[in-house]
Amino acid sequence: MFMKNALPDVPRRIVLAAHAVPLVTLPSALWRLALAAGLPVSEVSVDSAPQALYVVCLAVFSEALALLTLGLVRPWGEVVPRWIPLLGGRAVRPLAAAVPAVLGGIVLAVLLSWAFYRHTTAVGLEGTGTTAQYALLLVCYIPLLAWPPLLITVAVAYHRRRTATTAGSGGSAASGGARGDVTGTPRQGA
Repeated sequence: MFMKNALPDVPRRIVLAAHAVPLVTLPSALWRLALAAGLPVSEVSVDSAPQALYVVCLAVFSEALALLTLGLVRPWGEVVPRWIPLLGGRAVRPLAAAVPAVLGGIVLAVLLSWAFYRHTTAVGLEGTGTTAQYALLLVCYIPLLAWPPLLITVAVAYHRRRTATTAGSGGSAASGGARGDVTGTPRQGA
């Protein structure tokens, strides 16, 4: 079903990787929402409305970032949707999407590695509550380790696909080249 929304020249494995990103971040977001709602997922509790709001915003923000990966395999990753003010309808330069995605993947890898290292060496079962709560925490957070490699893989594939397409067309997508715009539609008056 989701394959029909992807661009036709994107390999199936890359589309699957892009769609896996929001799925691997979902368990941790749901865990955070459960914590904010006061469910007994940890011995740590959210004591105030600002703390709950922070936890909810963190869950929503991480899922929103994960969903941006889909832009690397869908049309809105090549041409900004028309409803976006000032930028709508403009071609997305390959580096403008690929560089932040790769850098984000590297930052995620460092942050997640550090968090898992600290948790496994210094915290262990302490601070998480019961064995069941600890197991739930692991089940919800271990999938996050797949986020950086999936994101970097999709970003590199995006960059290769976009630069190979524009290089072979005699011009660049940013300048219009011989193709007109990134959808292959010739520009008027060209």
